[in-house]
Amino acid sequence: MDRTIAKQDAAAGSAQFGSASALDTASILDAYRRWAGVYDTVFGGVSSRGRLKAVDLVNRLPGRDVLEVGVGTGLALPHYARDKRITGIDLSVEMLRKARERTRREHLSHVQALLEMDAEATTFADASFDIAVAMFVASVVPNPKALLQEMRRLVRPGGDILFINHFAADKGPRWWLERTMAPASRALGWHPDFAMNDIFSAEDLAQIEAEAVRPLGLFTLVRLRA
Repeated sequence: MDRTIAKQDAAAGSAQFGSASALDTASILDAYRRWAGVYDTVFGGVSSRGRLKAVDLVNRLPGRDVLEVGVGTGLALPHYARDKRITGIDLSVEMLRKARERTRREHLSHVQALLEMDAEATTFADASFDIAVAMFVASVVPNPKALLQEMRRLVRPGGDILFINHFAADKGPRWWLERTMAPASRALGWHPDFAMNDIFSAEDLAQIEAEAVRPLGLFTLVRLRA
């Protein structure tokens, strides 16, 4: 498989989130190198409801060619309908190794490719996919707006761009906790205080369909038409 990484400018993340907690490619790779071996155990359960909700929507949408951005260890791959053609990308070699093992072990013939690639600067041609879905990725990349721009480029007109992600509260105890954790973003590998306007423009926010995932509403499923 091709192994392409386009290097990211750390200043992009710094400008958006502040230098104290900015993520860059090196810190992301380091975090997910540490998490790869225990990711399924630590995060698989808490994120499963949101993941399955996103995959269920993908399965119900028209179009066959699906890009999963940040495929990770491949937890979602067995749940896609077999008439979909899934391409997964991730920046982490360790995560991709787990995803490829899962694909072989479970005979997931609908998985077309699992590629090491930067989600903000892929090597795919314009309009290559009917659907692009990013699960728990928007708060990880150095420049979320660049991620969205790239997903727009890759999805055919009339297709769908989906996100399942944690978005910060705007008040209350969770607001306080998320902002208290924010300085640890580099160590965690994600932004606890990530807000919708960190990725979506005002125009996007007026058009998106957003649904909180029950029971706790920690994750939100967002649909945006290409």
